Amino acid sequence: MESTPVSNERLDFGKMGYGCQHYRRRCQIRAPCCNEIFTCRHCHNEATNMLKNFCDRHELNRYDVKQVICAVCDTEQPVAQVCTNCGVNMGEYFCEICKFFDDDTAKGQFHCDDCGICRVGGRENYFHCKKCGSCYATSLLDNHLCVENSMRHHCPICYEYLFDSLKETTVMKCGHTMHGECYDEMIKRDKYCCPICSKSIIDMSKTWERIDEEIEATVMPEDYSHRKVWILCNDCNDTTEVYFHIIGQKCSHCKSYNTRTIAPPVLPQ
Repeated sequence: MESTPVSNERLDFGKMGYGCQHYRRRCQIRAPCCNEIFTCRHCHNEATNMLKNFCDRHELNRYDVKQVICAVCDTEQPVAQVCTNCGVNMGEYFCEICKFFDDDTAKGQFHCDDCGICRVGGRENYFHCKKCGSCYATSLLDNHLCVENSMRHHCPICYEYLFDSLKETTVMKCGHTMHGECYDEMIKRDKYCCPICSKSIIDMSKTWERIDEEIEATVMPEDYSHRKVWILCNDCNDTTEVYFHIIGQKCSHCKSYNTRTIAPPVLPQ
């Protein structure tokens, strides 16, 4: 006897009506690490990271999830897209690898085999950069500076791990990455250098021109007028000897004022 196909009406029952602040889904997961039930791994991680005993804090490995509980009929069962008891889709989008469910398909979810996790934004809008080790927007294809595993570290501002963060990420001119909202906040506070490598992250040519004018209008005292210092340019990494000025030292190679004084080079004897 052939089984009757589940109707679309049944599959769609309760769609977008269940879930948490992170995802709309019609199931909960049983965390194999602590055997507790949560709506998603982020709910689990937030709860366990608040435990008083530091040794009890832990994070859930998405790939280890084996059991889910249907939010419509409360049936616990092995991970699958359709509930074995009531026949609803527990997630309109479902990834068997990541054990990931989401009813809000407007996000454009897709699984990246190279990243090993699901991404949002539409597969057609992203490419995987092998060297950077992550998916980037197609606008950055052949248009970014590669930094090996640039996404596999923490945001230098808020220190949240970037690779699987739910927040939008920005790739700076230098190739380093941070959360988009952290980047915007940094710019608002007039911080225009990468917190990791100190390179300028926006076009500073107009600012350098204004500093040129200020230096020309500011005469140094006689005791300092012929003093020289060695500088390292944060933008081009060149080291040069230049005349000291209280306002700033200009790189003679790339004309940047994003420099710092260093000890004179040691000459071989």
